Amino acid sequence: MNHFRDDLTALLPPYAQSLGMFVRHMDGTGPVIEMPFDQKIQGRPGFLHGGAISGLLEMAAIAAIHQALIARHGDAPIRQVNVTIDFMRGGLPQTSYAAGTIARMGRSMANVNARAWQGDPEKPIATAQMHYLIKSAQGG
Repeated sequence: MNHFRDDLTALLPPYAQSLGMFVRHMDGTGPVIEMPFDQKIQGRPGFLHGGAISGLLEMAAIAAIHQALIARHGDAPIRQVNVTIDFMRGGLPQTSYAAGTIARMGRSMANVNARAWQGDPEKPIATAQMHYLIKSAQGG
């Protein structure tokens, strides 16, 4: 399982690495992304920047899609079509986590729900609904 987590971390965009994100573990539904707190992701004093939280949600969605594609038939390039993020509470200066859940995945589109939390996964700091285009090997 470590090898699979490392493979998923490698599939994350460079942005994830720049913020120290990595696939922490696999829960019952998919990969969980960890983002350790660092001063570079602080927004207003004492809180995470909303862009860092949004990026964490996006990386969770990307990891979930790649995991599903690999399990289904091999990986494919993806492109974000749209995103809706709801901020539930301020993120504190501590480690944050996020997980994506595939709501629906067809041949060319994936709909993903993601949630970010600190401490208790049942108390999200933000949630997102994201839609991705799955590009075919023929260039779709």
